[in-house]
Amino acid sequence: MLVEIWSDVVCPWCYIGKRRFEAAARRFEHADELEVVWRSFELDPNAPAERKGDALEHLARKYGVTREKAQAMEDSLTRTAAEEGLHYHLDRARRGNTFDAHRLLHLAADRGLQGALKERLLVAYFSEAEPIGDPETLARLTTDVGLDPTEVRDVLAGDAYAEAVRRDERLATGLGATGVPFFVFGRAAAVGGAQSPDILLEAMEHAWTRLPVGASVAGEEPAHE
Repeated sequence: MLVEIWSDVVCPWCYIGKRRFEAAARRFEHADELEVVWRSFELDPNAPAERKGDALEHLARKYGVTREKAQAMEDSLTRTAAEEGLHYHLDRARRGNTFDAHRLLHLAADRGLQGALKERLLVAYFSEAEPIGDPETLARLTTDVGLDPTEVRDVLAGDAYAEAVRRDERLATGLGATGVPFFVFGRAAAVGGAQSPDILLEAMEHAWTRLPVGASVAGEEPAHE
């Protein structure tokens, strides 16, 4: 069964949602028949390569809250992440544009390394304070998971997979996604937000019962470039 997960590599709830999905998948009776595809979603398509300035102040302005409230929000999020075994350092995170990261995730999908790269990018951003919008950083991180350095640099130097990213984003809109993470199971059930493993498992089980006889995927998967 195809599992499509829309997320962004700078979305804190997306990483939490990833861990919760993994926990649910381990309990799913047909776990060995799941095909996970990470789909593109940009929280801020207009972000600069690296957003300078006071990150906490930016968060406060974004949500219309005080600086103290913004700090409390980040502290709460860090504690929630820790409950999932994740180590967030949001105070050091180097925010930026994620379009190139998404393009490289499409390349990784074509090379059978998408899951590994997704995890590497999330660790880099949330735990290691890597500048996620910097091409040189992305080139280094992708080679960490086995992608060919020359191929990666060719992608970064051109517009390869740009349309694949846009296609994912259009598809998310068409499926009714208003935020991420957004999970779609076999095009038969959808779950928005970093829900509990129990809820995600229930959705997987529901989708499995609705798959056509002899089919593993309900709905057409957009092709990669």
